[in-house]
Amino acid sequence: MSLPNGFLDEIRERVTLSAIVGRKVTWDMRKSNQAKGDFWAPCPFHHEKSPSFHVDDRKGFYYCFGCHAKGDALTFIKETENLGFMEAVEVLARQAGMQMPARDPQAAQVADRRSQLILVMEEAIKWMRLQLRTAAAEPARAYLARRGLSEAAQERWGIGYAPDLPNALYNALKQKGLSDDLIIASGVCAKPDDGRPPYDRFKGRIIFPIRDGRGRAISLGGRSLDPNARAKYLNGPETEIFDKGRNLFNLAPAREAAGKGKPLIVAEGYMDVIALVEAGFSAAVAPLGTAVTADQLALMWRIHDEPIIALDGDAAGIRAGLRVVDLALPLLQAGKGLRFASLPAGLDPDDLIKSQGPAAMQAALDAAQPMVNLLWAREIEGRSFDSPERKAALDKSLRAHIARIQDPSIRSHYGEDINRLRRELFGTKARAWTPYVRGAKRAAPELPPSPATKSSLLATSSGAVDEVLREAVILATLVTHPALIRQFESAVERLNLIGPDHAQLRDVLLAHADSDAAQIYDAVNTAAAPALATLLTRPHVRIAPCVRNRSDSDLATLCLAEELAKLDAHRGARREIAEAMADMEGFVDEGLTWRLAQATAARQRADNPPRPDSGDLGEDRAAMSNHLQNLIDSRAWEKKSR
Repeated sequence: MSLPNGFLDEIRERVTLSAIVGRKVTWDMRKSNQAKGDFWAPCPFHHEKSPSFHVDDRKGFYYCFGCHAKGDALTFIKETENLGFMEAVEVLARQAGMQMPARDPQAAQVADRRSQLILVMEEAIKWMRLQLRTAAAEPARAYLARRGLSEAAQERWGIGYAPDLPNALYNALKQKGLSDDLIIASGVCAKPDDGRPPYDRFKGRIIFPIRDGRGRAISLGGRSLDPNARAKYLNGPETEIFDKGRNLFNLAPAREAAGKGKPLIVAEGYMDVIALVEAGFSAAVAPLGTAVTADQLALMWRIHDEPIIALDGDAAGIRAGLRVVDLALPLLQAGKGLRFASLPAGLDPDDLIKSQGPAAMQAALDAAQPMVNLLWAREIEGRSFDSPERKAALDKSLRAHIARIQDPSIRSHYGEDINRLRRELFGTKARAWTPYVRGAKRAAPELPPSPATKSSLLATSSGAVDEVLREAVILATLVTHPALIRQFESAVERLNLIGPDHAQLRDVLLAHADSDAAQIYDAVNTAAAPALATLLTRPHVRIAPCVRNRSDSDLATLCLAEELAKLDAHRGARREIAEAMADMEGFVDEGLTWRLAQATAARQRADNPPRPDSGDLGEDRAAMSNHLQNLIDSRAWEKKSR
């Protein structure tokens, strides 16, 4: 669905940013100036006592000087409530008293049909909630009491009861004026093939509503009270509004809780999730009667970067965890992983909380292991490696698993961890000392590094030194020529800065891009004074022409464009080489050789830009100027799609 031009602008005009943020924070009125639309509060994104979170109503922009969170009203709704773009727009539109744009007729028809089916589900849930209070539901109430669910908890979760009668729900929905088509399409009732009236799909079961990411009822889950029932738990069928492989139980509340910093816990069933949430672990979800699917895994990663799988501590739970490992390996991305909480044998989260309390559950979560450890444990469990052949078989199996990881960086790190675990298993250790050999030269004694050495970029940088040097020049140029921030804003914002304190400096500069030069310098000097002092005292920064010549903005523009282009070329070459090295499995083919050659050539071109006629700019200042202007005209520092 597309939004008409000006729709978002009108929302922003109708609703002030302070009104949106004010629902989540308490303003510090000693520091705020309401008349000027200037508000300060403790940051809602990280725990703090001092008011470092700033809202500027005039610009419609917020920024935290502690955690560097920034954005507008739409960003704030997305981040605090963990919503997608269109969902956040709908929230803002409601607060602004505006209607969302009309969709095309076909889409509107589908939406109306879905709304009608959701209405059927809501009516069914209300009726089943009432049935839980009847005399026939006494066994259900007794079961819920044994499981520790109070009436208040039952109300929170919308738990109901389906009488053990063939057509009770069907007749109740018909009395509401709902059609057979909608009742059957919703999945709460089924129509037999022999022409008899529809019958209730859920009978003699405790009912748990299943809701989507917007809190709308889309299906039901039922727990049988009959110990001889063929299925203890029964979910509704696949319908127009319910795809069990693309949804999670307790999705909407868990998403909101995870957005506030709670860990996302993945349990096995309804009662586990309810027990976790009631015990204070509010970001808990469960798959819906199936093994975790790729779509559910992607949904979890949209909610939290590192969900914790807390499946039952029995053989079935362990098998389920291992299936998740196999599913996740080819889907792993940088920053997106899984951890596995090992529960005591025979206990699920509900059992553990009831028998040992929430502290025991928290201890299990704190001890959760990364996925590589579970993969390793599966490969060595119950096996002996007392021969070279058995060790080789282990290596072959592990290589096959690691090869399924698509991301070359993650694949490399998995290999490092597996090598470490392998050394620990086989007892292989590096020598801790070097024996004296007659006639050999003694090594010179090691001297401690000097203070100057320890503070140098070579010692303090976390990445390639030449890249850190270019980052420093880029930032120093922006500090001395703040008028260029807007021109190069998008490129600077996307930079993955690896130098010490460079990200902090960049964030402060971007947050004050609309201010004048003096205000920008004051803001940087206030929020990142040590980082700024270190940056401007670096020898390679002090001698940079664009820094020394503060009045020459044209020179600064040329230099900044070149530094950004060179930095992008360096990193592109490094990525190509890293990926090529990761792909080397014993043989180097022509394609791999070509990739390495291209990466090297790209870096050489960046470091030594060719002259139009001779291949060397040398002292030709006009050619150099033309080359740099071409960089600016083509916006060479911006990452191009392949």
